[in-house]
Amino acid sequence: MANYVLSSLVLSLFLIISQNVMAQNCGCAPDLCCSRFGFCGLGAEYCGEGCQAGPCTGGGSTPPGGSGVVVADIVTPDFFNSIINQAGAECAGKSFYTRDAFLNALNSYGQFGKVGSADDSKREIAAFFAHVTHETGHFCFIEEINGATQDYCDETRTDYPCVAGKLYFGRGPLQLTWNYNYGAAGKDNNFDGLNAPETVANDAVVSFKTALWYWMVNVRPVVTQGFGATIRAINGAIECNGGNSGAVQARIGYYTDYCNKFGVAPGDNLSC
Repeated sequence: MANYVLSSLVLSLFLIISQNVMAQNCGCAPDLCCSRFGFCGLGAEYCGEGCQAGPCTGGGSTPPGGSGVVVADIVTPDFFNSIINQAGAECAGKSFYTRDAFLNALNSYGQFGKVGSADDSKREIAAFFAHVTHETGHFCFIEEINGATQDYCDETRTDYPCVAGKLYFGRGPLQLTWNYNYGAAGKDNNFDGLNAPETVANDAVVSFKTALWYWMVNVRPVVTQGFGATIRAINGAIECNGGNSGAVQARIGYYTDYCNKFGVAPGDNLSC
């Protein structure tokens, strides 16, 4: 009897561990959704926005894939340095942003750079770094220029109420902005985004995590629609439809350059 109980316990532990491993790499059962963060389950958190596979309800799912693409093999030290080396010696970001910090943050977002074909995946990586290059001035800026003079508190978002004395201006590789983004990014990445938004400018790994978080939540659902769709998802209200054609062209220039470095065609629909 004791042997039977022990065997049952071992089997149960094996099943729990197996299910957890499967969840973190998706591979979900047909009736479960693969969430934007690579976990299996049901409900809006799993099947809503950013859902990658299964009975998604968010309307913006992107097929998983990548065809064996390893992000670290694409974002080589030479590639990363080719960007940050263009920042001036006086730039705060020069000693803040590192490839190691990016790869560390990537451990929390294993589905990044794994979409569709190998070429699709390389285009996603190129698009991400094109926007990062533009937003930070080649990794020069950690914080938005004159950001402290801006009011980025949306008081209608009572789910993420602004904290007195805290400012939610742009910080990090994609210049995370607004109280609701800080609150949600902090919740998903284990830091207090509302009470300590400055963490994004003080911890390089957290900083990259917020950029990857924003990407997977807001940009990944449209990434296969072309680079122009990613511009719209990041800053479309200001830049698209003739709002700032210079900024749009700058983003496109970085993107096509990085696609060339990765050996892939940039695809269609480059502008917004």
